[in-house]
Amino acid sequence: MTSPALTAFEPRKTPVQARATVTVGAICEAAIQVLLSHGADRLTTTRVANRAGVSVGTLYQYFPNKQALLFAVFETHMENVTGKVEAACVRAHHKPLAEMTRHVVEAFVDAKMARSDVSVALYHVAADVGGPAIVKRSVQRSRKAMETMMHTAPDAKLMPDRFVIDMMLAAISGVMRSALESGTSPAAVRNLKEHLVLLCQSYLAAASAQRR
Repeated sequence: MTSPALTAFEPRKTPVQARATVTVGAICEAAIQVLLSHGADRLTTTRVANRAGVSVGTLYQYFPNKQALLFAVFETHMENVTGKVEAACVRAHHKPLAEMTRHVVEAFVDAKMARSDVSVALYHVAADVGGPAIVKRSVQRSRKAMETMMHTAPDAKLMPDRFVIDMMLAAISGVMRSALESGTSPAAVRNLKEHLVLLCQSYLAAASAQRR
């Protein structure tokens, strides 16, 4: 079910035919390019339509305003990140908890770094385009994937509870946001990834020991 917080930003219609899907993809990519080159304040539907090579009327068939357009861009970004985390969880089934943690951390970091400039730009607009609701939905999906994964861990004497998993996800996303917004170099991010893995593994072990 779509929440009221998300409904306000929903596109006018969802593309069904392949050609329409390509058009919407071009519009969203153009929105990213305009966002990066001009910033959110100077992003207009006219600029985006021109960059995408479509008429403003065509853009309005799908997006009633720039907020709905940026909502779609942010939603697609988070869908990609969440999908990568979910896939990593599936690949890590039946592995030890420490290895599971590494898979999740690496998947999240790699997904955010794939287009780090876009990640940073979207941080700045998320709050104005339904971002918190999208992030909440993403966390719920990631948590479910992690719970399912951890139930298969051969060394899990006690399953981490929901609070522990949410804390891990918050730590991963918070550290990455701080690193990206501060302009951390790719080389430094590789080092950060290893320390973030260690942080989450240590926290998971300590939280499990506390419950025994």
